[in-house]
Amino acid sequence: MSSRYLTVNIRAYLDKDELTYIGEESLYDLLSDFSCPNNPDVEYFLSHNAIEFTKKDQSVTYLVFNDEDASLVGYFSLTVKPISIRASNISKTMAKKLSRVSILNEETQSYTTVAYLIAQLGKNYSLPMNKQISGNILLGFALETISSIKYSVGGVIEFLECEDNEFLLSFYTKNHFKPFDTRITTSKNTEPHTLHQLLKFI
Repeated sequence: MSSRYLTVNIRAYLDKDELTYIGEESLYDLLSDFSCPNNPDVEYFLSHNAIEFTKKDQSVTYLVFNDEDASLVGYFSLTVKPISIRASNISKTMAKKLSRVSILNEETQSYTTVAYLIAQLGKNYSLPMNKQISGNILLGFALETISSIKYSVGGVIEFLECEDNEFLLSFYTKNHFKPFDTRITTSKNTEPHTLHQLLKFI
């Protein structure tokens, strides 16, 4: 991955035993520099939920900095989550792989398993264009982190959800994620809308 950037687990800023400890107040100040006007949910999560979710082990957020000027260029949040995948929505090859690590519900013809979820992924648009991180590099950091975790604890599937947006769907499919379902979601910031669910074998 690009040596221009540094990835930091925000626990490093919250753990008093770490040399990098800065405390919640200073961390909130650091996060306030982040802006993602195209996706209010991504911006809201970082400023309102990332710290609490990490403290409660609901997910862990990683900040990505430019190694030259220490500017916050983006972030991603990871967790593990059970998912249900209908057999009719995937290829026979994917179904065969899933059968080794999941349970098939004969009645619903759905596989249930646990997977790594890229819960949030966002770049900082408050920076000048020439300072912004590319989506491919940011996603690469998230996938690299999951691969490192997999090395220690196992697991074979990673997945994510994205808006019903042609650009985003194209971006993730080009990065080898396969659509497997959709769901309707609501949030404090937006009206009910469709999210596409995509998965990839690690």
